[in-house]
Amino acid sequence: MATTSNSTPSGRRSATTRKSTSARKPAGSTARKAAATTTSTQPKTQVEQIQDLAERAVLVPVGAGILAQENLVSTVKGLATKYRTRASLERELRRYERRGATARNRFERQVRKTRTRFERELRQRRSRVERTVKQNRRRLEREVRAVRKDLEKQSSVVSKRAQDIVSTAQERLG
Repeated sequence: MATTSNSTPSGRRSATTRKSTSARKPAGSTARKAAATTTSTQPKTQVEQIQDLAERAVLVPVGAGILAQENLVSTVKGLATKYRTRASLERELRRYERRGATARNRFERQVRKTRTRFERELRQRRSRVERTVKQNRRRLEREVRAVRKDLEKQSSVVSKRAQDIVSTAQERLG
């Protein structure tokens, strides 16, 4: 009936692409055959497992050594091409010197900025403490004056009463 055999991800064919029921294969038969014919990646015997472990124990260091050799060769070749002539070597040295000078200048700016910030905060704290001490001193002096004034009033009142008592006592006695 239909000429194409397009399948959806679920394994079913769309209505327009169905074959007749007599020509249709049972669903999943190809999947079962494929699963039955795949080989396991695990060795079947202990001897094969030991062989694989021994092979890996030899091949891993060999591969690592080859990789290190390739990296070393490429690094040396890169340096040899970069510093092939005296002019290129001097150019690279000037470049390194500039980078060093830039890093030094950046560091010095940072140190100056930190020092300035520290000094400013120190001045602010000092002035705040001086201002607080000055306020507390004025308040204390004002309170001492007020207490002294009250004490003088009280002493004058007490001395006046004492004089009144003495004069009253003299009048009664005399």
